[in-house]
Amino acid sequence: MSFFDDKQVRLNIDRLPIAFDDYGFDRFGLSKKALVRAYSPMAYLYRHYLKVTAFGMEFIPRQGRALVVANHSGGIGADAAMIFTSLVLNDEAPRLGQGMAEYFLTRSPFASVALSRLGHLTGLPEHGAYLLEDERLVVVFPEGAAGAGKLYKDRYKLVRFGTGFMRLALKTGTPVIPCAFIGGEEAFPQLFHIKWLARLVNGPFVPVAPQLVFFPLPVACQVYYGLPMHFEGDGSEPDHVIQEYVDQVRASMEGLISTGLDARPQAFMFEKMPDPKEDTSR
Repeated sequence: MSFFDDKQVRLNIDRLPIAFDDYGFDRFGLSKKALVRAYSPMAYLYRHYLKVTAFGMEFIPRQGRALVVANHSGGIGADAAMIFTSLVLNDEAPRLGQGMAEYFLTRSPFASVALSRLGHLTGLPEHGAYLLEDERLVVVFPEGAAGAGKLYKDRYKLVRFGTGFMRLALKTGTPVIPCAFIGGEEAFPQLFHIKWLARLVNGPFVPVAPQLVFFPLPVACQVYYGLPMHFEGDGSEPDHVIQEYVDQVRASMEGLISTGLDARPQAFMFEKMPDPKEDTSR
C-alpha cells in the first residue's frame, strides 16, 4: 500500500454501486484507477490531518439517487474534498459523490478530463439530470463561489442559495439530503481577497489566510448529514414555490451547522482576530 493506493479506498471503490467496464471506466468517463489515486491521499488528510468525523452516514442511501446539498467555505475546496471522502470511506455502504463543477474549473481541456475521471461534470442542469437518472449520488453547493469565498468574519453565515438544485431534484424525483461541514472556516480563515490577482487569473477570488499558503491548517473537522427531505412537484413550479422549498433546505442546514458548532470548543485560534480593512483587498 502506498500514499496513492490506500487499501480501504481501493476496496470501497470496488464496492461502489456503479457499472464499470472491463477497463475500469463507466459511461460518463469515470475511472476506477483515477479514483484510487485521488482518494488515497485524501483519505490520509481525512484521517490524520483534518481528523474528520462524519455523523449521519445512515441517511446516505446504500444505492439509488440522492442529492446532497452542503454549505461551502474555506476558499480552497478542502470542505468539498472531505465531504466526498467521507462518502467513499463509509465502510457500511461506500458511495461516490459526484459534483457539478464550477465553469472556471473546467475551462481547460486537461482540467475537464481530469474532473470527469473523478466523476465531476460541468455544472449544467442536464448533466445533473443524467447522473441522477443513472441512480448516482450528486453533491451540490448552492452558495457557489460566494460561499467558498466568505471571509472569516462571516464564518458559518450562509449566503444566498441558487435554486437550480431544487428544480433538478423535483424534475428527477430525487430526495435532498442536507449537509453541513464544520471546520473549514478555521482550517483556512480567509482574511481578505486579492481582487486584482483574481481578475488577472480570471478566477472568482484569490484568498489570503494567515498561513500564507493554499493549504488548510490541521483543524479537526466534522461532517453532518441530515434526514432526507422529499418535495412534491416536477420542477416547473412557480418561483415562489421553489424558493419556499429551498428555504426549508436552508433551515435544515442551519440546524446542522448550529448542532456542529455547539459540539465544538468555543475558543478558536483566530477568535479575537480583528476584521481586515476593506481596502486591503484592492
